[in-house]
Amino acid sequence: MGIETITVLVVIVVAGALFMTDTLSIDLVALLIMSTLLLTGIITPDQGIAGFSNRATVTIGALFVLSAGLFKTGAANFAGVFLSRLGRRDFRLTLIAMMLSIGGLSAFMNHTAVVAIFIPIVLDIARDIKASPSKLLMPLAYSSMFGGACTLIGSSTTILVSAIAEQNGVPAFGMFEFTGLGLILFGVGIVYMLFIGSKMIPARGGDRRKNFLKGHYLTEIILQPKAKFLGKTLHNSPLVQDLEIESLDIFRKETRLCAPLSAVVLETGDLVRVRCDVEKIRKLQELKGIILKSAAEQHATGEKLEGNLLVEAVVAPDSMLMGKTFKEIGFRSVFGATVHAIRHRGETMEDDLESTTICPGDVLLIETSPQRLDDLREHNAFTVIAEVELPTFRRSKMIVALAIVIGVVVSSAVGAVPIVVSSVIGAVLIVLTRCLTVHEAYRAIDWKVIFLLAGVLTLAKAMEKTGIALFIAQKLVSSIGTWGPTALVSAFYLLTSLFTEIMSNKAAAALLAPIAIVSAHSMGVDPRPLLMAVVFAGSVTFMTPVGHQVNTMIYGPGRFRFADFVWVGAPLNLIFWVLASLLIPRFWHF
Repeated sequence: MGIETITVLVVIVVAGALFMTDTLSIDLVALLIMSTLLLTGIITPDQGIAGFSNRATVTIGALFVLSAGLFKTGAANFAGVFLSRLGRRDFRLTLIAMMLSIGGLSAFMNHTAVVAIFIPIVLDIARDIKASPSKLLMPLAYSSMFGGACTLIGSSTTILVSAIAEQNGVPAFGMFEFTGLGLILFGVGIVYMLFIGSKMIPARGGDRRKNFLKGHYLTEIILQPKAKFLGKTLHNSPLVQDLEIESLDIFRKETRLCAPLSAVVLETGDLVRVRCDVEKIRKLQELKGIILKSAAEQHATGEKLEGNLLVEAVVAPDSMLMGKTFKEIGFRSVFGATVHAIRHRGETMEDDLESTTICPGDVLLIETSPQRLDDLREHNAFTVIAEVELPTFRRSKMIVALAIVIGVVVSSAVGAVPIVVSSVIGAVLIVLTRCLTVHEAYRAIDWKVIFLLAGVLTLAKAMEKTGIALFIAQKLVSSIGTWGPTALVSAFYLLTSLFTEIMSNKAAAALLAPIAIVSAHSMGVDPRPLLMAVVFAGSVTFMTPVGHQVNTMIYGPGRFRFADFVWVGAPLNLIFWVLASLLIPRFWHF
């Protein structure tokens, strides 16, 4: 064993330890891997930076922009409105509809973005039906992974493994090549969460969506001709029946109506002055036939207030805040905002904030000015879960954004162009058609993921170059391969699943995909079944809050504990492992 081989093995061990302990952010670990391999001369400079131009890296970057285009135009918001209305009627029906909606969106959007969009919606539903948010948040995260495993663009892990396969002479994956097995796992996952998982998820106390906002606000709405509740009394309208909004006055043709408000029959053009919190103002936007006269105005005794706003925000995976204290960061000077409280590992803290170490999934109560709220919402350090500013969508561009994404999917599915070409063209069109600005497009890209991909692809190249991949593959074939290729599929699924639970799923896939290819060649079989084991195991991981970004995102808002994911997720991991081991050889023959 030469010095280069020993060096790469040391890099793998150290990198794995850093990924597991979160001592450094994953993108920095990836750059350290690249720097070490370049400095030791194990790889050339061209090989070292090749990860940045890799098809997987470019495709994933473009897909971030496409997902942002769907969100900014409001195309992804309709499912949320439907779920909000359904949630008041039947919990089990809501759970099914939510998982189907989230899974369907995640098949074509970045599922981290989908979960970020739906966290505040799910918290609203839980509060309205007086249920624990944990009962909805865990199915939210899991269903996003179910759906992401159904298409090529549903998971960045899938795109990464496809790119590694192409580099090693294996044909690229098709857009819907995973859909057959993906739908089976999706269906099994829904049944499990509906009848078993939902009962195992613990209820964490009372109302998780504590309203930190100080008081209510006055605003005015105007009824439009397309409002479906025209001709009904105020008492029987959605304003009272669904939103439970307090109405103070009704004006008709600039005249204040003196009759009992609950008995007033609503007409086109009526101006209704209401008092409600900002969450209900946000819901008013979604009611068809209502226009906010001045959505940004907040009144007290008829006069506009200029005070600051409060928001709840969850610390994102691999946030720049991770592992630091507020004092070290200089939070106020960096963000122009003040943290009043932190929900750390399920507890709400209001004292000694300056010395509290911030972890992914922590929930922060932040005070900020209206002028700085947009910057706070767009910063990749947080996911804002209680939006107190009215969301702004470019709804006139919704059809355009949907058409672009459909074009990307169809053109790749029929083989007209490779996915990297269609996704880049789609991202450019999203900006040219003004669904997003150039600035928003840059902000939409998760650059930590881009740097992570570049680094781990460099490590994969070094493993191939030094023969480590061949060495590990030979050991696997000699020990497990004697039981046949199906046993090897099962082994690769289990290895990838375990690695993913303790480090980044992309890092696990990048390490094991080259070994899977070499192992298949050693046995004289098609590498595709082994690669599929890596793909599915890296895309669906339920057993720890650090195994996947979406698990980390719901950790704080749901007040989960680490053991909750083990208790609910371990049986599901086991079920998926058995199913994948049996079905992958059926869908992809050796």
